[in-house]
Amino acid sequence: MKRLVIKIGSNILTCKDNGLDLERIQSISEDIAAVKHAGHEVVVVSSGAVAAGMQKLDLKEKPKDIVLKQAAAAIGQSSLMWAYEKCFNVHGGKVAQVLLTRDDFADRKRYINSRNTLITLLSYGITPIINENDTVATDEIRFGDNDHLASLVAGLIDAERFIILSDVEGLFSDNPATNPEARLIKVVEEITPEIEEKAGGAGSAVGTGGMLSKLLAAKRAMRHGITVNIVNGRRNAPVSSLLSGVSLGTEFRPREGRLSSKKGWIAYACRTKGSIVVDDGAAKALTQKGRSLLPSGIVALTGSFEAGDAVYCIDTGGNRIAKGLTNYSSAEIEKIKGKKTSEIESILGYRYSDEVIHRDNLALL
Repeated sequence: MKRLVIKIGSNILTCKDNGLDLERIQSISEDIAAVKHAGHEVVVVSSGAVAAGMQKLDLKEKPKDIVLKQAAAAIGQSSLMWAYEKCFNVHGGKVAQVLLTRDDFADRKRYINSRNTLITLLSYGITPIINENDTVATDEIRFGDNDHLASLVAGLIDAERFIILSDVEGLFSDNPATNPEARLIKVVEEITPEIEEKAGGAGSAVGTGGMLSKLLAAKRAMRHGITVNIVNGRRNAPVSSLLSGVSLGTEFRPREGRLSSKKGWIAYACRTKGSIVVDDGAAKALTQKGRSLLPSGIVALTGSFEAGDAVYCIDTGGNRIAKGLTNYSSAEIEKIKGKKTSEIESILGYRYSDEVIHRDNLALL
């Protein structure tokens, strides 16, 4: 059995008038039903609520005002879930609506609660339909696009595969719309800066994510050891075809090893409250030797944070090399930076830990 996260973009689910394409949703539901019948667990991350709301509000362009976007999402979300429920019910399937915000991932307790809910739904054979909670999201907590959200969900539930159903065939060597010689890149082992440069700009009038957002989502999922596929969602039965061995779109193959759920949360979900600049010796110890961060290797820090908050570790060249949960506040670190571990207690009058950031609470970037 494989646990899959399938992200479906707005362009796949909507018609030219921005309303929901019920025939397409029915086709995708049939495909997912076949995959589930084969024994796989499926979580769907679906766009489309705002687009559905746009039709009801008679809007021709996607709202830029977040308040209007929230209103469109509130109106459209019920239509989106009604469509999924109706289409899945044809095959005896059940769906559950799950709306998430950035804070549901940033807070450790809510992160674990979200995971437990999704795993429980899967254990009952129910397909969770996840969307960003646009109705309450603000600029500070919104994901920005469902590619990002889907990659976090894939890490959250320890998925084996993350499939992005898009309106393009996959990643090309150049823009196929302007260069007829552009070729489809079938396999990517590592997403390099050169590959990111090949990605285009923003999405369409109804979507937010372009190819770059998909590459960044794939990059996050690969760190979790998850295989990622970008395929054309308008093909017939794209998911079941892919799982049966048909070569479709672009496949991103993960590195060896897999981030633990906790380190994945640290690296990609929790919010940072500041940064710690480390010297060259500490940077080498963190990145090459798997060591913890000691106060002696700290040069400077920025931001105001408390013990338990997430901070970036930055080398002297200004590069973010790691992210971790600190054992001391910024005020305490200001007093002990550059000092030996044995001096912590004499300086502060107490010692929580020998390490400012323990390696178990640190994820390399």
